[in-house]
Amino acid sequence: MVEVTKVSKLYGTKKVVDDVSIKIQKGKITSFIGPNGAGKSTLLSMISRLIDADTGEVIIDDAKINETKSGDLAKKISILKQANNINIRLTIKDLVSFGRFPYSKGNLSKEDWKYIDEAIDYMELRDIQDKYLDQLSGGQKQRAFIAMVIAQDTEYILLDEPLNNLDMKHSVQIMKVLKRMVKELGKTIIIVLHDINFASFYSDYIVALKDGKVVKEGPTHEIINNDALKEIYDMDIQINDINNQRVCVYFV
Repeated sequence: MVEVTKVSKLYGTKKVVDDVSIKIQKGKITSFIGPNGAGKSTLLSMISRLIDADTGEVIIDDAKINETKSGDLAKKISILKQANNINIRLTIKDLVSFGRFPYSKGNLSKEDWKYIDEAIDYMELRDIQDKYLDQLSGGQKQRAFIAMVIAQDTEYILLDEPLNNLDMKHSVQIMKVLKRMVKELGKTIIIVLHDINFASFYSDYIVALKDGKVVKEGPTHEIINNDALKEIYDMDIQINDINNQRVCVYFV
């Protein structure tokens, strides 16, 4: 379990995350939703210790992350940020092998290669594993980065808007893979999403942030409703039930 207690982060005089406390259960997809500037990505970065909280603490499986060695934390949590700019020319296989660094320290063993090969196969990249990243489509590149995260073999996977710049087909493909990872590999996934329909269809639990605070949280069916979404987004959103799934219509 991830326990976030009274966590805050200031940039200048602005509280980007303001006294947030949440608990994230294992073996589920938890989505962070909310308008731009709500603090979603900052909160995700503090949970992974990419940035330090100004106040409060994060505990993962009874261990305080600020007291955990970096190498040990990298075997527990992996994170994929929005911007993944790599300045050297790498193949997919090269990139995925980086996921094993917490274990191999650069000297890949037979076991490391097993995890690398399995991650490449899991993301259906075997046929193009020797292609360079600059030769890939946006969807292929995002699948390669997720394969790197899978190879890292952490229980907790944090993803910051992984559907950015992807078309509908690849967005659905990525979300289906994440659902499989929870079901088949027992992963716990925390994901920042802008599209509330992806949150509705694929999340088990939703945390809604606004102005740095948690305004709503709960199982998906409790958050995807008219009153909750109006409070979060300040707009009326029509909810349609299609095949027992709630679809949000916010274009009219």
